[in-house]
Amino acid sequence: MTVPKPVAIPTLEFGARVQETFLVLEVDQRTTGEGNPFTVLTVGNATGSIETEPFWLDRQPLVAGVRRGHVAQVIGEVESYRDRPQLKVTSLRILPADSVDVRSLLPSVGPIERYWETLDSWRAEIRKPRLKRVVDLFYTDADFRTRYEQCPASVRGHHAAVGGLLQHTTEVAAIARTIARASGADAELVLAGVLLHDIGKIESYRWDGIFDYTPAGSLVGHVVLGALMLDRRLGQEEPPPCTDLERGILLHLVLSHHGKLEFGSPVRPMTLEAEVLHWADNASAKTAGVAEALAHPANFPEGSPVSSSQRRLDGRRLFKGHADWGAG
Repeated sequence: MTVPKPVAIPTLEFGARVQETFLVLEVDQRTTGEGNPFTVLTVGNATGSIETEPFWLDRQPLVAGVRRGHVAQVIGEVESYRDRPQLKVTSLRILPADSVDVRSLLPSVGPIERYWETLDSWRAEIRKPRLKRVVDLFYTDADFRTRYEQCPASVRGHHAAVGGLLQHTTEVAAIARTIARASGADAELVLAGVLLHDIGKIESYRWDGIFDYTPAGSLVGHVVLGALMLDRRLGQEEPPPCTDLERGILLHLVLSHHGKLEFGSPVRPMTLEAEVLHWADNASAKTAGVAEALAHPANFPEGSPVSSSQRRLDGRRLFKGHADWGAG
């Protein structure tokens, strides 16, 4: 079965009628304070996702047996709930697993060649021989590049899309290179840190029909998995591609890039380059979340320039007013 061009979920407005093939991304079973059970689905396609209205007890048969990763033919209408869009479902039918290419429904960043061109051009600027050799152990490996360009940068948060990790890495590199120049950090080491900091995600995530964590991703996490990958790969080379001190510096960049233990880093940044990497990584993630929220018209009720409260942005409201500053 060929899936037609998907509806652009971010552009759906209140009142829009929907008849689409969607991937079931989440099945959230909840209970009210009074003990009444209900289910909320999150469905999506390559353009984004949307939550359904609650399926209360009398409508539970409609979603009985629905699981994450199922593909469903959905008919409904976009409604407003507390100034947020939700899909009122009137019909939902699970399609046979082999009738649709599930990968075509996964969120995607689109063509990825431009990201590789940018990263490879910047990688070519690394002149320090041992640093270049370490980075090339991964970035000249065809299997690594294939997995890296498919991997999402998260399973539910920023850059959660096929190709999202590659897009995120390019953004982090652009930000980090600028900060490195302004702060006097070693720009080549910063770039190497950018290229290596999230390699653990290809072992931490899966994207075979739905974005999720692998067992290793759940048990260990991508930060430590990345450090283990780097240490293991360096240990396979004879003679070693770098000194023991240099190995420690690179491992520190990977292990500290989330900044704090509560955010997943077992150590805090101790070098200027590690500090640059941490904030560049954070800036890419946070600005991606804001940009995504601004792109959804339904987040701005009745055309207001001020958005509804954004749950994924700590409940913040966003402003979308336009001014031409005299250039119009």
